[in-house]
Amino acid sequence: MKNPFKKILDMKEKEPNTPEHEVQETIVETTETAENQGKAQQNMSADPLAELQKQLEESRNKYLYLFSDFENFKRNAARERMDLISTAGRDMMSALLPVLDDFDRAAKNGALSEGTTLIHHKIAHTLKSKGLVSLDAKAGDEFNPDVHEAVAEIPAPTDETKGKIVDILEQGYSLGGKIIRHAKVVVGKV
Repeated sequence: MKNPFKKILDMKEKEPNTPEHEVQETIVETTETAENQGKAQQNMSADPLAELQKQLEESRNKYLYLFSDFENFKRNAARERMDLISTAGRDMMSALLPVLDDFDRAAKNGALSEGTTLIHHKIAHTLKSKGLVSLDAKAGDEFNPDVHEAVAEIPAPTDETKGKIVDILEQGYSLGGKIIRHAKVVVGKV
């Protein structure tokens, strides 16, 4: 270990005319530095095992936090990937819905030939196989703003139809459990 007071002796030898107050300040600084170094050495040499155990515990905690963050990241990434896969065809499905609506209207009016009816069933079946689900709304059902979109409100023909669906203008659809188009309905005025 270096002698902390060597600095003072060197100062006196090199500059014998150094004012006394500067020597006193240097003595105080040197003494404080020597005490701090001694305490640090005592702490390290007193219980190196405890110090190493403390460092090990800190490292273990950092590892657990990093591991936990990484697991959360993996879980979120997997969930986002599954959402993306389940709704990958959302735009395509939304673009085909008006075509399906036209087929449905033509089928209701009896304007489909046998070949066109087969095409209608085939496109409807294909869209359903890809996850498209019709939100079956019927006249007389209770109006639900989460599923239905009220396009118009007319005076209710009877008391039972107040606040209920009177007519369906467009069927609603969901894809992968998420609504891609709300059913457009006419509601009886309350």
